Amino acid sequence: MIIGIDPGTNTGMAFYKNGKLVELMTVPPVVISHWIDNSVKRVVFEDSRLQSHVFTTTASRAAALKMARNVGEIDAWCKLIVSICAGKGVDAHGISPKGKGAKLNAEQFAEKTGWNKSSNQHERDAAMVAWLYRTAA
Repeated sequence: MIIGIDPGTNTGMAFYKNGKLVELMTVPPVVISHWIDNSVKRVVFEDSRLQSHVFTTTASRAAALKMARNVGEIDAWCKLIVSICAGKGVDAHGISPKGKGAKLNAEQFAEKTGWNKSSNQHERDAAMVAWLYRTAA
């Protein structure tokens, strides 16, 4: 099992088994550890810490401060994912938001992955962050 994670208040999770996307879900970050067990070979997550500039200048100082706080929260969840995986002996690594590639809408996602069920942007991002690693041993 390979798991892709898009951390955030609404954390997207994608599960690949034998290279095939088998499940998508959105969960609160506090339950991430529930899904990582000895059947998981690797966790790949979108890691905001790998990109030095993750947001652009905004119109107001308040908006810029809110964005900085949100990025700080995601950075903390990235640290949590690394810690959970280390504690369970599961390989984990982050991919920068840019490294994941452009966001896909549902139609583009279905074409690329073959997934014909519903999905949201968090789940699609989780699936795409692990796409290149879905068959990793």
